[in-house]
Amino acid sequence: MNPKSLPEARQQIDALDEQIQTLISRRARIAQQIAHIKQGMGDTGDHYRPSREAEVLRQVIARNQAAGGPLTDEAIARLMREIMSACLSLESPLTVAYLGPEGTYTQAAVLKHFGDSVRARANSAIDEIFREVESGAADYGVVPVENSTGGVVIHTLDELIHTKLRICGEVTLPVHHHLLSAADDLAAVTKVYSHPQSFAQCRKWLDSKLPHAIRETVSSNGQAARQAREEGNGTAAIASLQAGRINQLNILASNIEDDPTNTTRFLVIGKQDPAATGDDVTSVVMMAHRSDTPGALFKLLQPFADAGLDMSRIESRPAKGSAARDYYFFIDFVGHASDPKVRTALDVVQREAAFFKVLGAYPRAVL
Repeated sequence: MNPKSLPEARQQIDALDEQIQTLISRRARIAQQIAHIKQGMGDTGDHYRPSREAEVLRQVIARNQAAGGPLTDEAIARLMREIMSACLSLESPLTVAYLGPEGTYTQAAVLKHFGDSVRARANSAIDEIFREVESGAADYGVVPVENSTGGVVIHTLDELIHTKLRICGEVTLPVHHHLLSAADDLAAVTKVYSHPQSFAQCRKWLDSKLPHAIRETVSSNGQAARQAREEGNGTAAIASLQAGRINQLNILASNIEDDPTNTTRFLVIGKQDPAATGDDVTSVVMMAHRSDTPGALFKLLQPFADAGLDMSRIESRPAKGSAARDYYFFIDFVGHASDPKVRTALDVVQREAAFFKVLGAYPRAVL
């Protein structure tokens, strides 16, 4: 019913808020019951299921589109994500390792994927994130893998080759960079701290606006903001708005990335293999017998084409210590490794490869 006055509108909102709260509480109680059911079945691990959560979010977005909004798909998905996160914390609180310190884009990816009810644990390096999850100190980890402007993150690729962990999910995060400083005037900046990837993504802006400022690389944008805070006037950082708030820095310039569509892709790593959802990605890494032999890579890729599989990414990485110029090839394609058609293609590739490993089959990022 359309309200005719402000008091009537507020009365309707109050009534709806009461209904919403009641329904959320009912959902939370059912989540607790699910935990007891699973424990009775002998399932004592964490209760996070990537495939189930992806399906729920896709249904939320589909209903929102059918209803015509008025909230955006991103907004309605974010609201549902937080409800799911809070309910899951009642079943089994999750600890998620990420590349710190606080205020990094990786932390933002954790919150986008898992919601605010997880225990986010900051780490100083990507290899530490893998060790945290491998040891059981964290249930999952979130690591950057590629940026639409800066390219791949080689440390993540190197770790994926040898780890026993699986890729359980992916997160895509639009990245907007900001110049932050204790100073209040751009002209006062003589030094800029940033992660190398961010410098690459903001190169044109820096060349134009701060051509004479010293550029110092650090391990993360969160660390860059911390350095700017500690060193004070004359020092700036390229980082997120959240990093600026945490370190109480001024915003000297916003959205300084050269490409306004700048996006970073993150991987969720863990110990489980998500079930197929119908909209999945499979990631593999392989090495040909003598990569410098003509046609070696073609023989590895041909089975994907024969099976009609759509490859969405291919990256190469030199094999460390190889005198024969061998390369690891990282490939993402649409489909789930459990699908018979996909399994047949992978079996052929494995027979042809000198090294082959399925890194994970997981739901495609919802948003």
